[in-house]
Parts: sequence; C-alpha cells; structure tokens
Amino acid sequence: MSIHEECGVFGVFSKKKINASDLTYYGLFSLQHRGQESCGIVVNDDGLFVSHKDLGLVTEVMTKDVMQKFPLGKMAVGHCRYGTTGGNDRANCQPIEVNHKKGRLAIAHNGNISNAILIRDKLEEDGAIFHTTSDTETIAYLVTRHRLESSSIEEAILKSVEELEGAFSICFMSPTKLIAVRDPHGFRPLCYGTFENDGEEVYVVSSESCALEAVGAKFVRDIKPGEMVVFSNDGVKSYEDLCGSKEISSCIFENIYFARPDSVIDGLSVHESRYKAGRILAKEFPAQADLVVGVPDSGLDAALGYAHESSIPYGIGLIKNKYIGRTFIAPASDGRSRLVRMKLAPVESAIKGKSIVLIDDSIVRGTTSKEIIDMLRQAGASQIHMRISAPPFLNPCYYGTDIDSRDNLIAVSHTVEGICQIIGADSLGFLPVESLPQLTGAKGICAACFTGQYPTPIHDGNRKDRFDKRLSEKE
Repeated sequence: MSIHEECGVFGVFSKKKINASDLTYYGLFSLQHRGQESCGIVVNDDGLFVSHKDLGLVTEVMTKDVMQKFPLGKMAVGHCRYGTTGGNDRANCQPIEVNHKKGRLAIAHNGNISNAILIRDKLEEDGAIFHTTSDTETIAYLVTRHRLESSSIEEAILKSVEELEGAFSICFMSPTKLIAVRDPHGFRPLCYGTFENDGEEVYVVSSESCALEAVGAKFVRDIKPGEMVVFSNDGVKSYEDLCGSKEISSCIFENIYFARPDSVIDGLSVHESRYKAGRILAKEFPAQADLVVGVPDSGLDAALGYAHESSIPYGIGLIKNKYIGRTFIAPASDGRSRLVRMKLAPVESAIKGKSIVLIDDSIVRGTTSKEIIDMLRQAGASQIHMRISAPPFLNPCYYGTDIDSRDNLIAVSHTVEGICQIIGADSLGFLPVESLPQLTGAKGICAACFTGQYPTPIHDGNRKDRFDKRLSEKE
C-alpha cells in the first residue's frame, strides 16, 4: 500500500473554435502528478464529440499522430486518472461519454462518491447496465436520467448532485455548455481562469491553478464548495449552495502531498502550507543535526521550513530520478528495495559523516522509509532523525485518497517508538493532529484518515473490499 494522487480534471470553453485539444494536452501534462494510470481528451466540434483515451501517461497516450486527429473545437474536457475505485483498465478511462435522448455528455470527475454503491444498486434494480467500475459512470446515469425530465442540463446536474455524498469535483461538457461542479464540502480542489483569444474570453477549468499557468490563463477564482459554474455563449453563470450548506472539509492531504507546490488552493499557497508544517515539526521535534534533507518531491518544502526554523542548514541529500513515475514496472524478481533505489539516490558527499534530519510527507507501511534510511546509512550518514509532515495514518479514506482500509497501516499496530525502531531511525516525529489547522488558517479541513472523524455518512464499511466482493459475486 502506498499513497497515490487522485485524478486531474481540465476543461476549455470558447465562443469561437480554437485548438482546444492542445490546450487540454498542456493542462493535463501539468496535472500529471495527480494521476498516472490513464488519460483522455474529448473535443466538442459543433456538437460532435471526438475523443481519445487509454492507459498511460499523457505523453504516451496523446502522441503526435493522435493529437493531429483532433479537430478544432469550442470546448474540450480532459482527465488524468489514478483509480482509487474500479480497476485499472481502459474501460475506466475518463472522460466518460454518454449519448442520450436529449444529446451528448462528457464527464471528468475527481473524488470518490461515498454512497456510490447504494446508488448503483438502485439504478441496476431499475434496469441500468454498467460498463465500468468507476463512480463516474454512476454520476453519468443519474444526470442522464434526470435530463429526460428536466428543461436543461443544469437542472439535471443540480438534481443529481443532491443524491451524491462524498467528494466530487466534476467538469461536464454538453453540446453547448461547459459546467464545473464542486461538492458542498469542497473535498477536492477546482478553479477556473481565463485568457483572451481574438478579442474573446476563453475559460479554463482545472483541478489546480498550476495548469492554468501552463496554458497562459489568468487565475480568476476557485469554484466554491457547493457551487456549479456554467460557461456558455451567454457568459458565466453561478449556482451556489448545491445540496444545502455544509461544513467545509477540504482534504488536508492536498496541502501535505497531492497538489503541486506552485498551486494555490482556496486562496492558500500549497508551498506555504508545507513550509509551515516543517516549521511546526522543528518546534515540536527539535534535533541536534548537521543537515536537513527532504525526500523528493513533497518533502522538500517542509524540509526548507524545518531548516529555517531550526537554523540547521538545508541540503540536497537525495536525488530523484525524474524519468521514473509511479507507472514504472519492475521485473517480478525485483523487490521494493530495488524500486526505491531506482527512484532515489543519496548524495554521498553531502551526507557522509553527518547527522541529518530527514523530512518526508507520510509513512504508510514503513517499508519505503526503512529503505531510504538504510540507503542513507550506507552512504555514510551518522544519525538519521526522521520527521513526517503529516500525522500517522490510522483510518481509511472514502473521498479519493488510496487508503481503503486499516490493513497494513503501520501506525495502527505500532507506537511511534515502535515505528522508529522498525524503520531504523534514531528518532521519529509526526506532525501533531492538533496543528493541522495551522497549515490552512481558518479553512475547514477533512483529516479523517488521521482522526476517524468523517464529514459525511459512511454506508459501506471497507468500501473497496465490498465493491470487489460485490463484483466477484456477480461473475
């Protein structure tokens, strides 16, 4: 078990035809850190949807030949996926496309619907036939069914989201409109920006603000929790308080790990959040050391904060192989140690003979941490004081993080002292749970994976196990 990103969604709307596919390609490339299993793009060419999606990275799937086949269009939606529910196969690639009685629809979704199985059961009892195992198809069925009795696609979406619980940041594309929706708790980020093309405003929707920069768009604002924003030839229209007002519960792990450091989520710099975590760790768990080293990439900002607060020099002690992503497949004979060493390498000249503070974003099973510490000791580090910029994982997540049960979570069955001994560190400190609000200021957060306090009802226990069992019983 390891922590993975969720998904990235991207959308483009223009009143005139533009090279929407290229813009979406650049946007997805900037969101690649959020999902590395599959990707897809759907372009709207005067109501005709042209799409391509497959397993692999953006550069692997969207080759030059593929991109040349996309027409100019007024709209496009794109998606890069890491599957927290459903299998990793082509059928689950997004965006999902639907042809229904009143038109076409393409959907790109980030998050997990915590009551998806209950909704799916009811839909199947009513005759629905599902072709994928993802939550997104459940959303698609709800919207298309409500569309048959609604006067507009907006009305159908509003009716549908009232039935959903959990995390959903979604980009819908109809023949004439691009629609962005964020769940009322605001679990997952979603924002939009704009740039000018031939005197007309082009609107861009993205999971993170970093992708707006990639296409030359200026950040306008975040989609608010519980808001639907509609982009059409009539302009931009907002619908707020979807599903009624709820307590804001943005996923704290977006700030700790998922998002890119240069992104801004709900007005807060991701870099600043991680920097604050490092400063807190330095105050709570000081150490006598010669050097502060961050584990690339998401440990670097916290390491900088620790170094500044502690006045211990910051140094580059680990180098990440930038050409190996999480999709790297090793031969079956290779163990986890080989994988870690393929991705990370110590800078021996920087750490030999030195006592170091090692900063990472999390410990899940402890296996990777142990391998990194062993590697640093072999390179000559005299002492290793490990500091984690998140509290210990104690509970499954039902909103998009790939922690689906308490099985194999090292902190469930071991004390901090026990974990320290297992991974081979000289000392170990986790970010205190009570300090999490300091990372985001006044913004409400979801920290259920650390505290067990879930913002929404959880209907199905271990969701993934039940889902897999349910599918196998039908085969």
